[in-house]
Amino acid sequence: MLDLIILSLHFFICFLISIAIWCGPKDVDLHSSSTGGADLELEGLIFIGKEEDIKKSQRVTAKINGREIVVFYHEGKFHALDSRCYRKIFAFVISDIDGQACIVCPWHKFKITLETGEGLYEGINPLEPSPTPKWQSKGVKQRIHKVTIDNGNVYVSPPDLSVSFDSDYFADKYKNGGELAMGK
Repeated sequence: MLDLIILSLHFFICFLISIAIWCGPKDVDLHSSSTGGADLELEGLIFIGKEEDIKKSQRVTAKINGREIVVFYHEGKFHALDSRCYRKIFAFVISDIDGQACIVCPWHKFKITLETGEGLYEGINPLEPSPTPKWQSKGVKQRIHKVTIDNGNVYVSPPDLSVSFDSDYFADKYKNGGELAMGK
């Protein structure tokens, strides 16, 4: 009897997980075109999705020219970042850290601000009489992408690759070889 209960619980949990995956954020594969796509571009911007759809799902991933990004809606604002953290896979939760909305990588615990892409760490100044940990910047680590809303559509600007960020390494590595190149 106990085996039947455990088996039933297992199937029920698997069912709930499959519903969560099915109803969760959807991936979009978009490619910028130099000739200009009819509904995909607005003055050089790349169409990501409908504003209301992204608000409902809270986030969506998209591939733009082979580069995977995540666009999400958090506390009334849209944000877009590379979907790979500057170390490896970028599956995240959003937390408030020192008054800033931040992505927190569940594997590495890296904290990255949504507004600027800065990496944060908690450190102390040993020269203080009684040192207390304070949040400090590691500098910009994650590429962010400008989001534009027009007539209920969400667009992002293509990345300016003339400036390099730590996340570019993993974005390019994933783009050129997928998960196998990431050493998974």
